[in-house]
Amino acid sequence: MKKFLISALVCVATSSIAFTASAADTMVKKAKPGDYKMVLILPGPINDQSWNATNYAGLVQSNKDLGTKMEYQESVQANDYESTFRSYAERGYDLIMAAGTQFDTAANKIATSYPKTTFCVVNGMVSSSPNVAPIFPKEYEASYLAGIIAGNVSPKGQFATIGGFPNKAMEALLDVYEKTAVSGAKKRGVSDAKAVRAFANSWDDVALGKQMTASMIDKGADVMFVYANQVGLGSIQSAKEKNVKFIGFSSNQNDIAPNTVVASVAFNFQTFYTWAVKKYMDGSLDGKVHEAGIAEGIFAPVYGPSINQATKDAVSAAIKDVTAGKTNLKDLIVNK
Repeated sequence: MKKFLISALVCVATSSIAFTASAADTMVKKAKPGDYKMVLILPGPINDQSWNATNYAGLVQSNKDLGTKMEYQESVQANDYESTFRSYAERGYDLIMAAGTQFDTAANKIATSYPKTTFCVVNGMVSSSPNVAPIFPKEYEASYLAGIIAGNVSPKGQFATIGGFPNKAMEALLDVYEKTAVSGAKKRGVSDAKAVRAFANSWDDVALGKQMTASMIDKGADVMFVYANQVGLGSIQSAKEKNVKFIGFSSNQNDIAPNTVVASVAFNFQTFYTWAVKKYMDGSLDGKVHEAGIAEGIFAPVYGPSINQATKDAVSAAIKDVTAGKTNLKDLIVNK
């Protein structure tokens, strides 16, 4: 009886090992990139001229460059995050990407139920399972470049920022932007330069963005910086009406209001997504946070006609220093 039990256990163990190896081989050796079932979940519309549009552009480019057939679902509401993940995982999707830190909790909660699916949160900061592999653009590096521009264009050094929600990544990028902008203005001799901050607690309330911005401008703000998806569109409207400068972020927002949005720091998510999907297909997108930033070429300044050469040179020098490891931006973050 003992012999039979041991033999049975050995057979079960051998079968398990063979199954595991076979599953891994299947993932790596699919005939072509288009055979992988992939989807991107977006919290807003792909035409928002901000975060969702930037992520969608990454999907389009990675499909083009790699031959993948990643699908997308837009405007998924917070109450539906978990059920949307489950829906795709139940249908056997290999890679489920989701655009925004707000998806972290749902992805980590259900990942253990679907070990054959990789959950990749863009801007994600949490990985509690081997199949949760967030990719994180070091947005504070992008906001550093935006801060240099703002510090050079502000007439009176009065900076106002609006974030979507107060999470760790958002606060870090606003810390870096505000300190860099204020420092730049003071170097120009604006001794009373300062920054004020508010949170919209929304990603899509355009009217709220307009209202908050009008209030900040009425209190003296002369340069606006907003990272809150569609909320930012309302902010740009208000800045235009009140003749105040605006620094675009995450996408090239210059064309929305050319004389108001004087420059943008665009996220090159075409490169970012291609990098991440390649990592998935070669098996290196494992259960940890994968970071990319200036050194990987995923942030690019886009200048309007009013930006002078000195400002452009300052940004170029900053990019070189960050790439060379000469600048430690984490020193500017309050809660590291």
